[in-house]
This record gives sequence, C-alpha cells and structure tokens, in this order.
Amino acid sequence: MSDSGKSGGGIGLLGGVFLVFLFLKLNGTLAWSWWWVAAPIWVPIALIVFLLVILVVIRAIAEAID
Repeated sequence: MSDSGKSGGGIGLLGGVFLVFLFLKLNGTLAWSWWWVAAPIWVPIALIVFLLVILVVIRAIAEAID
C-alpha cells in the first residue's frame, strides 16, 4: 500500500518551537514573559489578521475612489 494519499499531520515547526520555549520556561532556563513563550502560536495569527485588515482597508479605499 502507498502512503501518498495521507496528509502529514503532526505539530509542525511553530508547534515544536512553542514546545521548546515552554519546556525552557518551565525548566527555569528562560526568564521571558509568557507572551513571548506563546509567540509561535499567536504571532502568525496576528499577522494574518493584520494582513486581512490591510486588504479590507485597501479595498474600501479603492471602492471609495470609484
């Protein structure tokens, strides 16, 4: 049987980075804020939301000009 139809799954790169940061924070190695420890989770989401807002503003300006 071939596995070519199956998707990868797993936690991905950002999930792995978050787990490393979490381990280091709980271990006492990092003195970072929890915001920075969780940054691999919320930064990509924030970037997507920011880009969507920019696109909506650009579209609204373009429609207002027409």
